[in-house]
Amino acid sequence: MIFTGEVELNIDPKQRLAVPAKIRARLDPAKDGTAWYCVPWGSKRLMLYTERRFEELAEAREKATLTPDEDEAMVASSFYGMCERLEMDSAGRIVIPRSHQELAGLSTNVVLVGAGKYLVIWDRETWNSGKAERNRNLPAAMKQLQDQGKAANG
Repeated sequence: MIFTGEVELNIDPKQRLAVPAKIRARLDPAKDGTAWYCVPWGSKRLMLYTERRFEELAEAREKATLTPDEDEAMVASSFYGMCERLEMDSAGRIVIPRSHQELAGLSTNVVLVGAGKYLVIWDRETWNSGKAERNRNLPAAMKQLQDQGKAANG
């Protein structure tokens, strides 16, 4: 599934965020799972992966070893230690851990943004204040990524 668009939402006093119906309607529990993984990423944002997508990407990245080197062990414990599996309730809400909200510096006013293979929860003010600049820089950023892909593929 590819996620696109943006929706302004609020995190309620019980730390709940309603996953929009237009997204929930496209979820297939057999293919996507029944939960989300929430990953703090940088400042003012959290990434949300469907359960199956997160597990697929995590397993593809992991090396089969019982004795990772120190750098691998530090990255793994930092990354996976901060990830949380979030169940949706019957109303389609997920509870954003308070620690995630604080770590990302999110207010209760957020924007849920499609980012292809995942969703991003941005602080609304941060997202809106940088939108015009991101739009202006998008062609150059896409070209840079395309050039990097060409270089990596030889």
